Amino acid sequence: MLIGIFLFTLSFKTYAQHQEYVPDPDPAIQPRLEDWQDLKFGLLMHWGTYSQWGIVESWSICPEDVSWAAGGRKKEFSGNYNDYVKKYEQLQTTFNPVKFNPEKWAIAAKEAGIKYLVFTTKHHDGFCMFDSRYTDYKITDSKTPFSVNPRSNVVKEVFSAFRKENFWIGAYFSKPDWHSDYYWWRYFPAVDRNCNYSITKHPDRWQKFVGYTHNQIDELMSDYGKIDILWLDGGWVQKKTKDQLIKELTDTCENSRWFRNPQSQDIDIAGIVKKAREKQPGLIVVDRAVPGMYQNYLTPEQEIPENGLPYPWETCMTMATSWSYVPNDVYKPADELIEKLVDIVSKGGNFLLNIGPGPDGELDPVAYDRLKEIGNWMKINGEAIYKTRMYKVFGEGDNIRFTQSKDGHTQYIFFFSFPKKPVTLKNLSLRKKCTIKMLGSNATLKYKILPQGVQLIIPEELEKAGKYVWVLKMVQK
Repeated sequence: MLIGIFLFTLSFKTYAQHQEYVPDPDPAIQPRLEDWQDLKFGLLMHWGTYSQWGIVESWSICPEDVSWAAGGRKKEFSGNYNDYVKKYEQLQTTFNPVKFNPEKWAIAAKEAGIKYLVFTTKHHDGFCMFDSRYTDYKITDSKTPFSVNPRSNVVKEVFSAFRKENFWIGAYFSKPDWHSDYYWWRYFPAVDRNCNYSITKHPDRWQKFVGYTHNQIDELMSDYGKIDILWLDGGWVQKKTKDQLIKELTDTCENSRWFRNPQSQDIDIAGIVKKAREKQPGLIVVDRAVPGMYQNYLTPEQEIPENGLPYPWETCMTMATSWSYVPNDVYKPADELIEKLVDIVSKGGNFLLNIGPGPDGELDPVAYDRLKEIGNWMKINGEAIYKTRMYKVFGEGDNIRFTQSKDGHTQYIFFFSFPKKPVTLKNLSLRKKCTIKMLGSNATLKYKILPQGVQLIIPEELEKAGKYVWVLKMVQK
């Protein structure tokens, strides 16, 4: 994941709400996006060797003086940066997740009502969770203890397990690769997250990195079954114009330290997408934080846009506090997660909820508990989530949200707390002939159409019909 701190989240939120959306000209993509928007609820999984230390994913080897990098290093380590990177990369030699059971993950996610998966095939540190032919820094290499396990090709096993449960499959792939000598050339020290040499002075080396990237993505598109989403992270790896480079050089904002040596890091994204879609027709591509036709939907991080976004979008957010596994992490309670799901869907978005497996390949028991609680709610109220669209307004106040069926004939009202007295909704349009029921109950509710809005009368005994968030279904006649 990029980062989860407030500064970046705030800037991404502002950026996302003001960015121009460029529809993909491929005629197959808009229908696929419609289908993706029907799914509403996805699972993101960050997993790698870093789980053994219970630290932030990848970022601890980034030499930037920022909290999620230097501040995310293993606290017990007191050596210098170069020694730290060596020890970090040696985690490959101890990674042995013997409790790895993707079928268990898939069943738990399915029971929670989750419909699609985005799994980290490779994060910024360059460690591949798949059997890439182009590197030995991978889970299937002989230096990795888990390589002798018949299920060592983790990505293949995960994709197969989730596909059998009818999930859409998304491949997270980091464009930067801090292990590759073609990106962080060991001839020079790494100074920040970017390529550490002059691409204009060494174009042949950069082209080797471009080829390396294309080859690894081609492996994923060729050898791992049907792929629905290619989710590309590391937005700083992109083609940049002269004006963009000048702006980065003169930028005096807090984030300017990310670009000590601004340069265009063009990996030929058009070529990647063309080749990928030849093997995976209709593939949705998410080139995160890079404006243009290959960012098929936007991905605000750890944040729900205040009023939604006027184009396809997905909030990616952690179930606990970290993207990757942290021992004894604090998980959000079920009511909060369900409220966030409802809030996101009411604003026209999808919810991509992240869980990080532990070093043994198992999820925290609390994560399973949360998935079960969400699933119990979804079994009753899922029809108000799936295949719905935003109503003319997303809600009223802090505690009421709306969705509607795609044909507009059915509306749903969500209450984050059970209304103890009659509620008047000023933004709800209601015909005189309308049937209103609470999901989980067969009782028909009474209502009045008043000058100031629609008044709903909900009997107190119906509080027992729901939990966490109560949902009314209105069918217009």
